[in-house]
Amino acid sequence: MNVSPVSSPIDLLAAALRHERERLGLSVSELAKRAQIAKSTLSQLEAGSGNPSLETLWALATALGVQVTRLIAEPAGHVHVIRANEGAVLASEQTNYAATLLAVCPAGMQRDLYRLAAQPGQARTSDSHLPGTVEHVVLCSGRALVGPADRPVELARGDYARYAADARHVFEALEPHTTAVLLIEHP
Repeated sequence: MNVSPVSSPIDLLAAALRHERERLGLSVSELAKRAQIAKSTLSQLEAGSGNPSLETLWALATALGVQVTRLIAEPAGHVHVIRANEGAVLASEQTNYAATLLAVCPAGMQRDLYRLAAQPGQARTSDSHLPGTVEHVVLCSGRALVGPADRPVELARGDYARYAADARHVFEALEPHTTAVLLIEHP
């Protein structure tokens, strides 16, 4: 099974900030000024330390002209799993609110969203979709095997998986009343 590791959110942020800042030809001072944050805060973030608030991330993304998700998303892997208590969490300074980034949907893709309900007994095997098709599954209840037909991964309630759907793939409930949300991205 080829499951990609989840990088630390601060490591992802550090690399993305440097990349986006350099892409625009900005100095640390200039980006900090545009984002209206302290230069020392930006330096810490690019060094892979610190714990930015959601407001700081939004300010940086706006100053860079990118979506916040571009700053914290892990690059796509063949099968990417985020367990229920893992992932890049964005918390607000002002409220009791947190959002966990599961995936960034590329521009130009069409998306179909499904709620799945399945019982154990027989796996649902799907043939290959068009090249470039990706499926995202969030398991809501139960347990299931999902992903490439030759090497599916087991998910439990709250887990997330992303995999290429341009090869045969499977969804198999392992417990009664297994439910999931499925997002299919296709060109």
